[in-house]
Amino acid sequence: MQSQLFHLHTLSALHCGTGQSVGVVDLPIARARATQLPIVPGSSLRGVLRQELEGMNRDLAHALFGPRKVSDSADSFAGALAIGDANLLALPVRSLAGIICYATSPFILSRYARDLNAAGIEPLQIPQPGATQGIRQNESQHALVTSSSVNLMEGNQDSATMVLEELDLQGQSNSLTDQWARQIAALIHPHDESAREDFCCRFAILPDNILGFLAETATELRTRISIDENTGTVKKGALWFEEHLPAESLLWGIYALTESLVPGKPKSSEELTESLLEQFKNGEQLLQVGGQAGVGRGLVRLLLKAEVSA
Repeated sequence: MQSQLFHLHTLSALHCGTGQSVGVVDLPIARARATQLPIVPGSSLRGVLRQELEGMNRDLAHALFGPRKVSDSADSFAGALAIGDANLLALPVRSLAGIICYATSPFILSRYARDLNAAGIEPLQIPQPGATQGIRQNESQHALVTSSSVNLMEGNQDSATMVLEELDLQGQSNSLTDQWARQIAALIHPHDESAREDFCCRFAILPDNILGFLAETATELRTRISIDENTGTVKKGALWFEEHLPAESLLWGIYALTESLVPGKPKSSEELTESLLEQFKNGEQLLQVGGQAGVGRGLVRLLLKAEVSA
């Protein structure tokens, strides 16, 4: 079984919920238990992929996901596709300069690097905010930005103020940050040079504690109501708050394919991989994931091919 990397790029606000209320948020998004970082559950992706592929190639969907109904043991077999949760890679954060900043952290990049390596892509060294000046006691006040950053407010490029949400940070340019920005941009926008350039000039590596704080406070909250059909006004008690992962969020995960287990129809994992990528133009597909599809939520780009040009 060969591990493959996939990426998600949210084009609209995304709500993959837990069905449980936490505090003032009636419908929070799914988060990893230990880190509290947002995720998109692999079960959600698997269901959406199955529905999409059944409309394109029913035989391929049957091999990848197994039978929908089992009448006896002879019809039962496991699907060839295994897909994991999508983890947060870069969170779009409101910036006083440059409008938006794509923020990540060393903790996230270290786990991303592990999966890059598993997928056969050589990862880069993980830079640490504050390390460029050799000072670590004020690390939480520093962020690493690219040499072309548009998120800096004032000062020279080596150390200037950047304001993300209500946080003031000292942005420091760093060559490793440029390299990470180019690598991620090439994976997310392999065929769009202008999108790659835009991502690189808005990319930043924040300290883990700052990114963790923003991942809990900088998500999108939307107020929803339900209208009484008889009165035309809000139903009593029918007001609630939904949490969403913002548009332009980036996530990644791992998927893998085994050989086909369909009785009498053997196919290798390589053949299934090729067939799957053929269904999606350039290994990319638009999907609707999560709830609230009727009001435009959950539109994402799924990228199954992970290649970095030399």
